[in-house]
Amino acid sequence: MIRGLETLLAEHPFFKGLEPSYLSFIAGCGTNVTFQAGQYIFHEGDPADHFYIIRHGKVQREIFVPERGPLPIDTLAEGDVLGWSWLFPPYQRFSDARAMELTRAIALDGACLRDKCDEDHHLGYELMKRLAPLVTKRLQAAMLQLIDLYGNASAS
Repeated sequence: MIRGLETLLAEHPFFKGLEPSYLSFIAGCGTNVTFQAGQYIFHEGDPADHFYIIRHGKVQREIFVPERGPLPIDTLAEGDVLGWSWLFPPYQRFSDARAMELTRAIALDGACLRDKCDEDHHLGYELMKRLAPLVTKRLQAAMLQLIDLYGNASAS
């Protein structure tokens, strides 16, 4: 049975409690996507043109560190979202994202979402209320990793 994007969004934790009319609005920006294990979803510096709603699988965000290679930042899974740079100029990715296993997601077009938020500021506010804690949590986690990284480097 094929379920519509609107239903899939309604079932995702990020959109829990969002008005059905907004879900319909947002679904108009989306498409189902699949990434194979090892496939890069995006790279640092790429245009941030999509926001991903992870439905199944695992995605690792990483940054490239000279003389060390890729450094994992975090791992996202079913129920998580990937990418918030679509909302903030210059709309550019700040990390790489790679599927660790077969991953199914909904890709929401960033420009489409921004246009819909401009049309309906209440929708924009609802999305910001959901994104702000996520951004804060991920920045805090990144700071802790930096402390650990530099703490381990000075111990050598």
